[in-house]
Amino acid sequence: MGFRCGIIGLPNVGKSTIFNALTAAGAAVANYPFCTIEPNVGVVAVPDRRLELIAQRVKPQRVTPTVMEFLDIAGLVKGASRGEGLGNKFLGHIREVDAVVHIVRCFDNPDVVHMDGTIDPARDIEIVKTELLLADLETLERRIAKTEKAAKAGDRAAAKSLEVYAALKDALGRGLPAYTLSLGGEAGEALKDLHLLTAKKVLYVANVSEKELRGGGTYIEKVRQVAARDGAGMVVICGDLEAEMAELDPEERQAFLEDLGLEESGLVKLIREGYSLLDLITFYTTVGPELRAWTIPRGTRAPQAAGKIHSDMERGFIRAEIIHFDEFMAAGGMAQAKEKGLIRSEGKDYEIKDGDIALFRFNV
Repeated sequence: MGFRCGIIGLPNVGKSTIFNALTAAGAAVANYPFCTIEPNVGVVAVPDRRLELIAQRVKPQRVTPTVMEFLDIAGLVKGASRGEGLGNKFLGHIREVDAVVHIVRCFDNPDVVHMDGTIDPARDIEIVKTELLLADLETLERRIAKTEKAAKAGDRAAAKSLEVYAALKDALGRGLPAYTLSLGGEAGEALKDLHLLTAKKVLYVANVSEKELRGGGTYIEKVRQVAARDGAGMVVICGDLEAEMAELDPEERQAFLEDLGLEESGLVKLIREGYSLLDLITFYTTVGPELRAWTIPRGTRAPQAAGKIHSDMERGFIRAEIIHFDEFMAAGGMAQAKEKGLIRSEGKDYEIKDGDIALFRFNV
């Protein structure tokens, strides 16, 4: 799928409940730690009103939305960086994802045990964050020891890497996740090569009760403060309500939301924020009977976007015929856009924009 978010958090915070509602993949839900031993995987369509409007004009036989992949990862405990609980397996699964969705318990329920006995979102976030930082420091120490040998042997590239590693070690030691550091060029490449857990962007999800969802509360505010401090995203969700809505048909779901005074579900916000967190954009193709949405990182050039569809298209790229969604809708459709000369030809240096409708010309 290309873009994956890992759902993490302490045990019994509602990870699997939210994952089930999000993906309808049927992950186990139980009131005990580690009910999710292997990461459950679910593929979720990204809500896209533009795709619906294009389809109304094009009337294709098949419409394929772009998707994100979510992994429900077993709950972390103190000492995970030292192998406690499912430590090593947990940390290994995080390495496989592009971003982290951190579920934080913000609800009181005496029937659902908390590993520390009390509800404190800021403390819980710090437990998870500390374990990831400790694991990264261990990774960094190993890399430093290896690189120092190469530097002593006269390797100049190794000597430069050591400078980056020293800055990283200082930041991690002060509790700063790697994603908060602005490193470009060779330093950025050195960071990427380390595959650090804290280099992955984080979206905090405050899992609240229905009462907190309606009126806000101190738990939500605590998560909001941490997210602002860490430069992370944040979404508020009531996992139990989302689970109820997941069982309704679309019309009933909309009525349910209206009764709650909400414009959209928390899960829609989560998907959209996850998409934004990774700085992804969507472009569209209307080849043959299929209208399809594609996900690419912002800044992707036309040949690489074509390669997302098929590697032959990137190798044999000639040009891209482009019209933006807004121009397409204003023209009234593709035929009208062609008549008005709105479809333009772009070369290899063109960066695909969010909302572009593209036709790629290429040699086989």
